[in-house]
Amino acid sequence: MQWNRSTKILGIAGMVALAGALAVSQAAVRHAHMRMGGGFGPSPEHIVAFLTDTLDLTDAQQAQAKAILDKEKPGFQTLMQQMADGHKQMRTLEESPTFDEPTVRAQATKQAQTMTELIVAKARVKSELFAILTTDQRAKATKIMNRHEERMMHHMHGGPGAAPGPAPAPGPGI
Repeated sequence: MQWNRSTKILGIAGMVALAGALAVSQAAVRHAHMRMGGGFGPSPEHIVAFLTDTLDLTDAQQAQAKAILDKEKPGFQTLMQQMADGHKQMRTLEESPTFDEPTVRAQATKQAQTMTELIVAKARVKSELFAILTTDQRAKATKIMNRHEERMMHHMHGGPGAAPGPAPAPGPGI
């Protein structure tokens, strides 16, 4: 088979896209690992200190928050280890000389189930933490989270200089 210039360019572009996708997936797992308190993430003490500084928690609220976070930490660590192990297994499958779709699908399903458990655990912790806050503290926390979400959406949809807000709808005929 003879490779013409456009075939070579498409091949190189495909490899660059594949490398980028792999880097993004690895970064997402590392980021989730940090956020969920597994290994590199913040300790319950650091989270309580942040909440205290941000929301002016009382001593009683600090003790309650620490108890909630300490109770949930082992579960988060287990789930994050499962995510990391699943990522390694998926990478092995991706790098295999033959593509085994049923095995890849089974691994993807397993990863999705683990991610579901992480999302539920995070929601449970957030709900329990919100339950110990006063009305004013909840309002302040919600405002901070909304601002954070807006920044994340802005970052995901174009970064600096991009117009905030939803992407424009496609025009007629698109």
